[in-house]
Amino acid sequence: MKVVLFGATGTIGKAVLNELSARHEVVRVGRSSEALQNKSIDYQADMTDLASVEQLFAKVGKVDAIVSAAGGAPFISVQELTPTHMLAGLQDKLMGQVNLVVAGQPYLNDGGSFTLISGVLSHDPIRYGVCVSTINSAIDGFVRGTAIELARGLRINAVSPTVVEESMASYAPYFRGFVAVSASRVALAYSKSVEGLRTGQVFAVL
Repeated sequence: MKVVLFGATGTIGKAVLNELSARHEVVRVGRSSEALQNKSIDYQADMTDLASVEQLFAKVGKVDAIVSAAGGAPFISVQELTPTHMLAGLQDKLMGQVNLVVAGQPYLNDGGSFTLISGVLSHDPIRYGVCVSTINSAIDGFVRGTAIELARGLRINAVSPTVVEESMASYAPYFRGFVAVSASRVALAYSKSVEGLRTGQVFAVL
């Protein structure tokens, strides 16, 4: 398969790259110009900019899978929450991934797949996680709604990991009581989505 991986330089992205590149051609995409210069990615694109995503797919051409391990949202209390905070996360993690599906459908071969990323906070909320819980839930809903309408045998799933071991140095204060999982374990759920047959699923990694 030919797979386009967005967020290839992140913690989960690197693990997904390692998992899939053993069997498939993986086109690495990131947002950083520095990553392009040091050749840790093959193409630079901004998921939040639909035109940028469209230009990327025009360069890459037909593929068998479009995979996202990218997107962020702010951690902030509901007392401090403003529309600006929420819009930042919506534009990045939600609409960025929606853009991949909107722009990517014409470039997926028949039977191809999308794999997006949401997260555990969609159903297991924490303090300061209102933005992330909202956005992750929206991604899961988008996947389920989109799955029943895709043509040509196209599939779409989401991977919903709990906190990742490699990120605990930064996120441990937010996730007291959660059992972390390795990025390599999260990557197996991506393999299930890309290489399997299921669609409209949210693969929880707990």
